[in-house]
Amino acid sequence: MCGRYYVPDEDSAAELREIIEQINRRANAGPVVKTGEIAPSDVAPVLANNRSLAATPFAMRWGYRLGNGKLLFNARNETADAKALFRDGMRQRRCLVPAAHYFEWEKRGKDRIKYAIRPGGASVMYMAGIYRLENGAPVFTILTREPAAAISFIHNRMPVILPKEAAGDWLNIRYDAGDVLADALQDMECRFA
Repeated sequence: MCGRYYVPDEDSAAELREIIEQINRRANAGPVVKTGEIAPSDVAPVLANNRSLAATPFAMRWGYRLGNGKLLFNARNETADAKALFRDGMRQRRCLVPAAHYFEWEKRGKDRIKYAIRPGGASVMYMAGIYRLENGAPVFTILTREPAAAISFIHNRMPVILPKEAAGDWLNIRYDAGDVLADALQDMECRFA
């Protein structure tokens, strides 16, 4: 995944609108999260567990800031649990990143063709993410996987997109992350938005 996804504002699905509205109501300061095309370092809407372990919308910045200043906005699901940087997130700090679609660019010689990609039949998709606190503020990264067959010509990675029925399981830290992701890693139907 190259690092862009899309959260519509006015014309979004009711599900997405409600997530954004809940974040903005809690903030009491007008719009808090960015909508439209989301890029690394933007503050975006994310679902994570609150202290009572209930799924709750939060505003989080996209990308872990490393000591050298580099921004790490994706993590390979195959190795995330084995790496110290991501281990706690995989075990205790999972999140869902809602979007209408994500973007990927195909390289054809010197040209780059931009695609908007989403799962077939869904108006909202939930990407599997993990988060941590940096200077007291939550930041997230999106897990990636091998691409679905239909889009493998574009890029060698794609976000882990959870089926709606697995989204709640992803947030439930009593469930093993690998077990929850197993179904999401099957080949999936992807459409160009």
